[in-house]
Amino acid sequence: MAKSILTFDEAACKGCLLCVDACLPKILELEMTRVNAKGYNPVFCNDIEKCTACAICARICPDSVIKVEREVANA
Repeated sequence: MAKSILTFDEAACKGCLLCVDACLPKILELEMTRVNAKGYNPVFCNDIEKCTACAICARICPDSVIKVEREVANA
């Protein structure tokens, strides 16, 4: 089974919510308890197990904040 790996460049995130709105399983949200160096709430994944690695979030991000990888376990 494939496992999704999401990485976020939190320092570059502007909290625009484009990725949050585009995420089909609705697992992305803003971290409301902290801000990055630019003063924005960064995005994070609240349930990586539900991620399908579709990469819609990464494609829609205007600042290339999100990197999506798919790790395939050896059978």
